[in-house]
Parts: sequence; structure tokens; C-alpha cells
Amino acid sequence: MEGKNHILLAASVLELLHEGIGLNTTGSIFMPNESRHNIKFSYSPTEKALLSWAVFELNMNMEKVEKDSTVLYVEAFNSEKKRSGVLIRRVQDGVVRAHGKGAAELILAMCTHYYVTEGNTAAFDDFESSNFELIQEMAASSLRCIAFAYKYVSNTEHEDGEIHNKVQDTGLTFLGLVGQKDPCRLVVKKAVDDCQHACVHLKMITGDNIFTAKAITTECGILGPNQETNDGSVVEGVEFRNYTEEERTESVEKISCVA
Repeated sequence: MEGKNHILLAASVLELLHEGIGLNTTGSIFMPNESRHNIKFSYSPTEKALLSWAVFELNMNMEKVEKDSTVLYVEAFNSEKKRSGVLIRRVQDGVVRAHGKGAAELILAMCTHYYVTEGNTAAFDDFESSNFELIQEMAASSLRCIAFAYKYVSNTEHEDGEIHNKVQDTGLTFLGLVGQKDPCRLVVKKAVDDCQHACVHLKMITGDNIFTAKAITTECGILGPNQETNDGSVVEGVEFRNYTEEERTESVEKISCVA
């Protein structure tokens, strides 16, 4: 398929993306008639953006996606795993697939294969490291990186009551990633400036990864433009939670953001 942004995907990969976006979501689509000019997307900005991308760029027909598959199990997004998942069975042939969606660096780490342009799969090698670099570059531009992956699930595995906790941890096939931009509103920058003028020291706590967190903290003015991620001003939550009380007391003035 070739879209207006010259996206070229094999039909099999496109089908998998439609499943992974259209069924692994808390959002919804409302189209009062067959015209896409009146289409409405609901739920969070992230879900609305992903559904909009799938409809307008990947030509997803939500009604067909829902008709072609039955949802067997849903794993809701949580802040610890930073992903959501869905187990589906295709109506046509009974094939069961598990789809994962979430923080790109975590989803990528669960994958062993990826799709090439022709629709064939290949094992990770240099592709994995190059995509980790891409994720870091996108995150450094304050983009929120979300990846998609899936795994075929055999009938034996599906009948296993523990399969829901296993299918999305390892052995997935990488489908792709997107970068979302949440622009910093002018009122935020002004509020930060006002607080700093009043000698109020601001800290930002976010669920984004450390690279995106640094970019956003810098963009809104909490973090100086020349500060580095490794200077202690931006730390990951897991690192901060492992600090002793003494280390927290010593570092709290320096920290501008917990990611």
C-alpha cells in the first residue's frame, strides 16, 4: 500500500498493524456516515492520534478490523510494564495472535524478529541497535516513541491459563514505531518563568523515558539548555527509588526531573 506519505507496506504487515492499533486500544472511532470528513476519535490524545494515523495514513477500516477478529483477552496499560496487550482470534481461520503496544525501547527489547519491506521476517542483528539509536534520537526531540509488535500463539499455548502473562514478554516480531509530539503550550512556559522569578524551584515527574523527559523539561524552561542528562538533573524513577534517604536529601536540590 502506498499512502500520501509514500508508506509502502506488504498487505500482511498492514493487516497486523490494523489489528495492533485498532484492537489494542482504549479509544474508539465514530463515523456517522461513509465520509471520513465527519469521523470522530475519542479517549486520550495518544489513542486518538494513533487511531487517526491508522485511518488516514494506513487506510484502516475499523468496522472491518472488529468484524474480522474476536478479542479473547485484554491486558490494560500500566505504568510498570509501560505497555498494553490484546489476544485475538481471526474469524476466518481461527489463528490466534497476541499484540503488544507501548514504550518503544521496552517493546523492541521483547522482539527477536522484524519485517522487511517485502513482508518477510528477519532476525534482529544490527537492526535492533540502530532502532535503539533512532528511539533515542526521536526522544531527544521530545517525541514520545510508541512501538507495535505481535506474536503468533498456538492453540496449545492459548489453552494454557498462564499464556496471558507469557506471550508478550519474549519472542515477538517487531512491526514498527511512531513518534508523537506533545507541544509545550505557551502558558506552561510562562508559568515556569513566573515560578522561577518568584524563586520557586520546579520539579517535573513524568512517565516518559529519560531522553524525552530531558527534552520536554528543557523545552518548558525547567532545565537549562546546556545541562546534560548524566549530570544528575534528570534521573529515572527506579534509580531515585533506590537512593538511600541521605542520597535523596543530597540530590533533591539538583534534580529537575524524574523520568
